[in-house]
Amino acid sequence: MRFVSKGTAMAVVLASVAALALPAGAQTGRDGIEGRVDRLEREMRAVQRKVFPGGAGQTVEPQITAPDRSGPAPGIPASGVVTDLTARVNAVEAQLSTLTGQIEQSQYRLRQLEEAFTAYKRSTDARLKALEDGATAIGGSAPVTGIGTAPATTPRPATPRPATPAPTATAPAPTAPVAGIERPKTDDPAEDAYVYGFRLWQAKQYDKAIVELRSVVQKHPKHRRASYAQNLLGRALLDQGKPALAATAFFENYQKMPNGERAPDSLYYLAQALVKMKKPASEVCKVYDELTDVYGDRMSEAMKMDVATGRSASKCK
Repeated sequence: MRFVSKGTAMAVVLASVAALALPAGAQTGRDGIEGRVDRLEREMRAVQRKVFPGGAGQTVEPQITAPDRSGPAPGIPASGVVTDLTARVNAVEAQLSTLTGQIEQSQYRLRQLEEAFTAYKRSTDARLKALEDGATAIGGSAPVTGIGTAPATTPRPATPRPATPAPTATAPAPTAPVAGIERPKTDDPAEDAYVYGFRLWQAKQYDKAIVELRSVVQKHPKHRRASYAQNLLGRALLDQGKPALAATAFFENYQKMPNGERAPDSLYYLAQALVKMKKPASEVCKVYDELTDVYGDRMSEAMKMDVATGRSASKCK
């Protein structure tokens, strides 16, 4: 009978325990990595839902790849399963890092846009307030409303309103017929009065033309010829050598009938009236700017050329 020494028996027991413990440790390491993978994949899906709302299947490829490890991680036996899980963890972590960076960059750009818009709004409000507060009256000293912003359907007032009394509320009576100038007679009295006023203006009968044109504006303010009449009224006053009164007429046509067919013309002739009044070039240029901003798409080629010539003469920027 052979007897095994106590030392030899103990060695055998320890070897058996070690042999059994090695797979258990490997199994524990594998379970730990799978838990990390599951957690990271859940976080990854949550981030992708945030970045791509409603976009199924959209993912972001990692820009940072895991370093090549030549040997197994300490405490984990080298095996194909553990290596695959480690690679998955590294890839998911890299994707999360990339997405986090992209989200932070997007948030930074959004803050920049918000700050830029706020600065633009602040500067625009300050500019408009300065224009309104610092405007000087045309032909007077009282402050008046200047250029301001308004919707496209209601264009902005172009320049300070002349401090000149507006025409009286009572519509003037039609003038007596002038020899050689025929007064039309149709079923449209507004059209007839405008055409007759136009013929008087052509004949340089400015006083009579002014009376006829004012009657059109006051009696038929909703008629399409009201804008024509108000503009021609200003031109008659300008031809009479009364640029301050003409400026008032032009300004009122633009202010009260901004969608009228002759509102752009009134802004152009308003600039001409300011030039004749020897107003600063800055005021003239503001009118040209307003005309281009509000009616740029309605201006004829001839008017565009006239505006360019006027801007050049006033040295507008």
